[in-house]
Amino acid sequence: MASSGKPVVQFGEVKAGVVPIENSTNGSVVFTLDNLADRNGRYKDITVDGEIFVDVHHCLVGHKNPSPLLDLDDHGDGSGTCTPTLSDPRPSKPKSKPFTNLKHIKRLYSHPQAFGQCNAFISSYLKGVEIFDVSSTSKAAEIVSQDTTGTWAAISSELAANLMEGLDMLAKSIEDRDDNTTRFLIIGKNTPVPKDWGLVNQSVGKASTRTLISFTVPHTSPGALAEVLGGFKAYDLNLTSINSRPSLLAPFQYIFFIEFEGNKYDDPDGRVKGALDTIDRAAENWRLLGSWERYR
Repeated sequence: MASSGKPVVQFGEVKAGVVPIENSTNGSVVFTLDNLADRNGRYKDITVDGEIFVDVHHCLVGHKNPSPLLDLDDHGDGSGTCTPTLSDPRPSKPKSKPFTNLKHIKRLYSHPQAFGQCNAFISSYLKGVEIFDVSSTSKAAEIVSQDTTGTWAAISSELAANLMEGLDMLAKSIEDRDDNTTRFLIIGKNTPVPKDWGLVNQSVGKASTRTLISFTVPHTSPGALAEVLGGFKAYDLNLTSINSRPSLLAPFQYIFFIEFEGNKYDDPDGRVKGALDTIDRAAENWRLLGSWERYR
């Protein structure tokens, strides 16, 4: 997938790429997990070499209502009131209001992650609007900039919106939470262990470290997954996340992803090696995706 950055890294066009892995509001980014699963062996040299955190703020952009002076709080589906549902009986109130009436908006474009991060605003001010998933928030802004009906809007960043001609800012900071943050993985191509690792591993050991692995287990073998997980407890390694995606080899069989505290290349007491040896025995297939320093 081009938007993941993996093909250009794999083929040597760039030395490193950045891909989103999880958001503090909306959880894991499944598109990235699917690429990390690498079911067809396209990215066999890709490794995870680091991570960065980015505070995310969303804007609503499009074209202003031709009747902007209408009362924002008295317009049916755009009333600003969250409607309770069975799945969300006490919906959150949006933390921001639109700059103009949104009654004219019929279509809303954005990335699925952005929709998940702006639920309160959408359910309050854009009820009944048709939702369209696109590959990125910047792509959403590009699509809406070409709208001739004046009835489309996009959830996008302020930067992307400013780069597109003819777009009006309809609302700012429409994300559900002020602390909305996305974690990105820095990926490279089969990055070797640094030659001077012996000189720097003391400082690395003082920093927080992470390791990410993927694996499958024989689904007909009772306790195989439990054996893998038990290895981390046995070697006193803290798991920080567990995810799974369909393997596509057979229905309801999965590729698992585990991230844990520890570094394969800075393992003086052998705990990481012990856990990985357990995985090697219990898993059907497994892959070390990377170990890196963590500064947050």
